[in-house]
Amino acid sequence: MSLVLFASVVRVRDGLPLSASTDYEQDKGFQETTKHLKGLSKKLGQFPDRCSLRSGLYNINFTSSLGVGYLMVCTESYPNVLAFSFLDELQREFIVTYDTKRINSALRPFSFIEFDNFIRKTKQRYNSPRSLSTKINLADMQTEFKLRPPYQLSAEDIGTINGFSQHKQSKYKGIAPNQMLEAITLSGLVACVLSVLCGALNLLRGVHAIESVLQNEDEDFNYVVAFFLGTVACVYQCYLFAYFSIWRNIKSFLAFAMICLCNMYLYELRNMWQILFHVTVGAFITLQIHLRQPQGKSPDYNV
Repeated sequence: MSLVLFASVVRVRDGLPLSASTDYEQDKGFQETTKHLKGLSKKLGQFPDRCSLRSGLYNINFTSSLGVGYLMVCTESYPNVLAFSFLDELQREFIVTYDTKRINSALRPFSFIEFDNFIRKTKQRYNSPRSLSTKINLADMQTEFKLRPPYQLSAEDIGTINGFSQHKQSKYKGIAPNQMLEAITLSGLVACVLSVLCGALNLLRGVHAIESVLQNEDEDFNYVVAFFLGTVACVYQCYLFAYFSIWRNIKSFLAFAMICLCNMYLYELRNMWQILFHVTVGAFITLQIHLRQPQGKSPDYNV
């Protein structure tokens, strides 16, 4: 029988349980699965924002957003689209009910145990799909799963020593575990195009500088290095704008600093307007990288 058996809400940074359902099975296999879930809840920050894990006859599914993780255990035959719709509904209600400051300041486990009432009612609805008060657009959810499927974790991914106590380097199945960024704006697109232009100009001048060095041994080879470092910095800025990575804002600032240093070194080969153009473009795309933040929540499943 396809059922949602257990659900919990935890704080991502330390795995502190904030709320959980209380009416769950006492089967030995299920109890073992809940142990795995507790170990996993302490490592949510190390994984993508939406994952699934097979554990015997059960599936563990979880999502995380805004520092809070939402986990559930269901039977292996329970549809993934309904499982993540269930988690998304918990997420939306929890975010509306509790503010971030209160969540971050919680000290005791199950500080929001009253949220169990909502978990219990939602679980009952999802265990009886015909009684759902709102229609679920399965076609839209299936499309979303094809575009961005949940990451299929395995015991090897998170380590099996002492009940998932050691994390190993994950080999995620499906697409890369990069967090989704907000939609690209027109200003961001312009900044990216200008940065590519600056990189191309630096590359062209670098090639000419190599020719000059080959023809005249007195030429400073450091100019070649400066041009090519400027090219790399511009291209890397475009990469940071397009894709999420850890310490993304700091990396973009360091790339901008590299652009400034290269142009300072090249002041004898460029006039003031050229230097100002390159530095301004570097500052512009650095700002756009900072403004294009990761999406704050998982996709809406139209539940």
